[in-house]
Amino acid sequence: MEEQKDERLWRIARLRANFKRSFYSYLIVNGFLWCIWWFTTGEYGNAYLWPIWPMLGWGLGLGFQYFNAYTGSGEDLTQQEYEKLKKEKES
Repeated sequence: MEEQKDERLWRIARLRANFKRSFYSYLIVNGFLWCIWWFTTGEYGNAYLWPIWPMLGWGLGLGFQYFNAYTGSGEDLTQQEYEKLKKEKES
């Protein structure tokens, strides 16, 4: 017999799994970019640090993805506000 899945928990689990995949991709790709930078400049600290820009931009997006996966999303806030209004109406 198949277990019934709680849709809310399933959505949260999917968000967290997607974040983890994105985080590992971030580490691998940015590590690769820094290696390219290192091997093409020849000297450390004497060249333009171009890999910092994709690292910061992607990192910002990853931060938002983390926030959404681990601290809640707008749907959770909507549900909380709905419950609050429902309680006020009953009072």
